[in-house]
Amino acid sequence: MLQEALREIQRGTAEIIDNERIEKLLKAYFDEGKTYTVKAGFDPTAPDLHLGHTVLLQKLALFQKYGAKVQFLIGDFTAQIGDPSGKSATRKTLSAIEIEENARSYKEQIFKILDPLKTEVVFNSEWINLLGASGMLSLTTTFNVARMLERDDFDKRYKSGVSISISEFIYPLLQGYDSVHLKSDIEIGGTDQKFNLLMGRHLQRAYEIGKEQSVLMMPILEGLDGVQKMSKSLNNYIGVVDEPNDMFAKLLSISDELMWRYYELLSTKTLDEIAVLKNGVADGSMHPKSVKEDLALEITARFHSKESARAAKDEFDKIHSNNQLPSEIDEYSCDGKIWIAKALVDCKLAPSTSQARRDIKQGAVKINQEKVNDEQLQLESGEYVLQVGKRKFAKLKVI
Repeated sequence: MLQEALREIQRGTAEIIDNERIEKLLKAYFDEGKTYTVKAGFDPTAPDLHLGHTVLLQKLALFQKYGAKVQFLIGDFTAQIGDPSGKSATRKTLSAIEIEENARSYKEQIFKILDPLKTEVVFNSEWINLLGASGMLSLTTTFNVARMLERDDFDKRYKSGVSISISEFIYPLLQGYDSVHLKSDIEIGGTDQKFNLLMGRHLQRAYEIGKEQSVLMMPILEGLDGVQKMSKSLNNYIGVVDEPNDMFAKLLSISDELMWRYYELLSTKTLDEIAVLKNGVADGSMHPKSVKEDLALEITARFHSKESARAAKDEFDKIHSNNQLPSEIDEYSCDGKIWIAKALVDCKLAPSTSQARRDIKQGAVKINQEKVNDEQLQLESGEYVLQVGKRKFAKLKVI
């Protein structure tokens, strides 16, 4: 049982520091029922999480399965500074109201994955506000500027003459101090957080709390394009609050190669179960599309329900396999004839007329399920079903 647990915990990880301690914690749980703590910090910089964030949540849920109490830390204080990790400029700070609203949204979303009975939601303002000027000054003495500048993003900015605020130097110290206050046994985060995660080990040692946390780093999940990291700004993300139909369709749009990455980092199937699927696709006994559908059903059901996931599949099949229209389509109207590109913008199918024209040139636009080639087309009075790509539809009534 211990080796199986270690294998699943190590699954998909980019790097683990002090794996021996993790093994000891697991052994104590299996032998004596002793629990331990696993911390993960999230700065509430946006109201909604996407599947990239859930890579960490899935790992936390796995630790809960093997005896851990999760410390889900919402960095309401540190969010006011902004995490400088990987940034080429000082980040914009958030207002207290924005932070509070985003934190509330996070709390609503995480329990679709985590067990609330094994999760402690904490806010780092609770102890950082108590540090005071004296405590903050004492914290800054635990690390020197030379070592801070060893951090890759700081080093690049310093050498290129780009501004680095003193508050950004404070950020890693505060994240590390979270581990001192919480006395965390393990902290997990993305590979871009390595410097901050190691700071927790350093400060636990400096403050002599009697332990040094293990660090487990997960890779950054690629977005729908399979190249860049999943990000709202890049519009290659799947949000955990996406509607079931959108979530299911987006998951089916990923490449067959990327599908295995998503299985490894997002699915609750075991490594052995995934290996069976891989072998089935390789020897031709399983079709990649059906395997991908199973993944899409699993993830959609996780954030909605099995019934919603099944309905999303039926709707997808209706549109794409049977060439039928969606059951629900947004409706719009306009007075007088309208240019097709403007119609696509007004119906929220394209962000601009220039993009609409590019979509037409690429053959992505249909009217009443017939492809449109004329980017100067004028729509006269009548009713039309407009479509861009495979997932965007609108009904337009020209009066």
